[in-house]
Amino acid sequence: MAGGLKDDDTEEFKGLRITSLDDESDEEEEQNEQDIVIDEDDEEEEDEEARNSVVLGFVKKPKTARSLLRHFFPSKAGGVPAWLDPENLPSGRSCFCDICDEPLQFVLQVYAPEEKQSAFHRTLFVFMCTSMVCLRRDQHEQWKCHQDKPSRRSVKVFRCQLPRDNPFYSSEPPKKDSIDPPLKAGAALCNWCGSWKGIKRCTGCRRALYCSEKHWVKHSRTGHEHDCQRLRINSQLADSSSDETTPAVLLKVASNNVWPEYKIIQESESSYETDMPDDTVCSNSLVSSNRTDDALMSIAENFEGDDDRKSWASFHERIALAPEQVLRYCRIPGAKPLWPVSSGRPSKADIPKCSYCAGPLCFEFQIMPQLLFFFDVKNDVDSLDWATIAVYTCEASCDASVAYKEEFAWVQLS
Repeated sequence: MAGGLKDDDTEEFKGLRITSLDDESDEEEEQNEQDIVIDEDDEEEEDEEARNSVVLGFVKKPKTARSLLRHFFPSKAGGVPAWLDPENLPSGRSCFCDICDEPLQFVLQVYAPEEKQSAFHRTLFVFMCTSMVCLRRDQHEQWKCHQDKPSRRSVKVFRCQLPRDNPFYSSEPPKKDSIDPPLKAGAALCNWCGSWKGIKRCTGCRRALYCSEKHWVKHSRTGHEHDCQRLRINSQLADSSSDETTPAVLLKVASNNVWPEYKIIQESESSYETDMPDDTVCSNSLVSSNRTDDALMSIAENFEGDDDRKSWASFHERIALAPEQVLRYCRIPGAKPLWPVSSGRPSKADIPKCSYCAGPLCFEFQIMPQLLFFFDVKNDVDSLDWATIAVYTCEASCDASVAYKEEFAWVQLS
């Protein structure tokens, strides 16, 4: 981290990586905290050091929703993003599915700071279109990314990083029981999705903001018309300059399609690499083992040959000890994704260069299909589904003028 920092302060911030700030087992989790750092290698076998450095992510309902606010630097899944830079959000086409033009939905974010002054705070955000049709198309488009061809993506990843001294947060680690707000308020967000910047104002009440006309229409059709009329009357009675705050009725996300919100907690994979009884492995289950087994076995239904079966056997052996993992994180040289099947995996040449510094991208983490069960996604033919989503980020965590740098995701479908 930043040079010249006191060791105890540095360790306090390191402890925020993929951890909970309000869990009753904080002391136990702190013992498992470790620097989580990965890289992409083209060799057939995974580096032993990388294998032993994998950190697993599990979802858990937060003890208090407040612990997932942005100034606590959370790792979280579902709900709405806790933007690291709350003002300079992604804009334009970055917010939309390139295939169907719908605004993307927030999936998860991972707080992963680095030993670099400009990346003292560093968070990765994953968004995706909820249409399986678009995800299937995305799988074909991703092969174009290493070529001089524009690719249309339905899964997007953003990297944001800040130095320790910045205009948004204190330079001191946050207290988990603190009720102090961030140093600065963030940009006004869409009242429908709560994710993207509100750039379109309701023409009726002049209060509600939306990231797109599509979300304005959806909100109007599902209840905003009543609120709009009431707010219009109130605004006529109030001072015309009272446009600085948003009424409480609009602070909550209106969409009922936002995925359930969880915090992400970490465990070292090496702690599971001993023979344990099944009841110990799943003692803290949020869903039954049958449901997680279904998530894994659905991948095996479309095997294309012996290579797929061999890859699946290796995958299932690694996953079986902690079947509820939703995330696998590792960013050290020699690390690579754990692919469920051999078909549809990229070669090193298929991974593009960084769009900002032209340097190499390296593997950082992958999202597992078990997350879909925690998101209550139905197991229908046209429902959202994947085998894994591997995220690659700039190896140098380069600094660019844009606050949110778009990284690369490789989708492997089941």
